[in-house]
Amino acid sequence: MTTAHPPARTPALRAALLSLLLASAAWPALAADTSAAEQLARWNAAAGASGNVERGRIFFAGQHGNDLSCASCHQAPPTKDGKHASTGRRIAPLAPAFNPQAFTETAKVDKWFRRNCKDVLARECTPAEKSDLMAYLVSLKP
Repeated sequence: MTTAHPPARTPALRAALLSLLLASAAWPALAADTSAAEQLARWNAAAGASGNVERGRIFFAGQHGNDLSCASCHQAPPTKDGKHASTGRRIAPLAPAFNPQAFTETAKVDKWFRRNCKDVLARECTPAEKSDLMAYLVSLKP
């Protein structure tokens, strides 16, 4: 004699397992909702022009307000670990080809552009500056 599951529980259990399976499939998408190429396209669109690699390199290395540059913390070129100028904390490479996690979460990209631009420039970066910086960072290859 075989024991069967009560009919009311079987569909509910199947539905719960299916929901769990579908939810778990979405987890990686939540952790990485974008890419460096998508961020470059986003800033190009906002700037109304394609980012310029050379302008991005000059901007990255150049000193701005507070005598800081992007390279003060991120190294020049930003292909190796950097170190925060005041805390000494390790910063992963900024160039996407050297750090697969770089520019993969839109919320973090926006947060760090806002914070770092204010630290370095004493203002937010313009869309054109972000476009140029992204063009430079994406151009760096191993």
